[in-house]
Amino acid sequence: MTEKKTFRSNFPSPDAAVLFFALYAVFGWCYEVFLEVFIYHWGFTNRGVLFGPYCPVYGFGALAFILLVYPLIKDRPLKERLVRIPLVFILSMLIATTLELATSYILEAVNGSWPWQTYLDYKINFQGRIALSPSIRFGIGGVLFLYILQPLFEKIHAFITDRGGKKTARVVALAIVLIFALDLAVSLLLR
Repeated sequence: MTEKKTFRSNFPSPDAAVLFFALYAVFGWCYEVFLEVFIYHWGFTNRGVLFGPYCPVYGFGALAFILLVYPLIKDRPLKERLVRIPLVFILSMLIATTLELATSYILEAVNGSWPWQTYLDYKINFQGRIALSPSIRFGIGGVLFLYILQPLFEKIHAFITDRGGKKTARVVALAIVLIFALDLAVSLLLR
């Protein structure tokens, strides 16, 4: 009898989800800073909405990719995974663009503005909140996240779990949650 895949079985364990969220949030911050400093030559500024070196929107986006798109390629033969690259690209682009649009409204409600108002300069944009060019990069990023980074991050989680056990994985996840919660509280109080 084959095991039926359910919505819940597609989602990683809570400790894995927290680790993946944090790794992608840090990766996203590094990507944003790289663009700002080396591509656009604007100089360094903290690209996140929190104080720490992370952009939570990348963590949430990655978790959405893992939940909604990753099951299409995980544990599939190589040929099948390769054939699905265009689908993964389109789904990642749509999910990330929708998340960015929603995030812009949330940040505007909380902070009075959103950090990427530079999309007004893009030829194809919606209210300066989302634009075609970044959306295409989101699709490419989703492909890179799911085909390259996610298998690596799963190995990191397996290493933590195998080396220290489930308890260690839970302690690491709890420490991450506490760091993000403290940063969020301080960010909301001081900004």
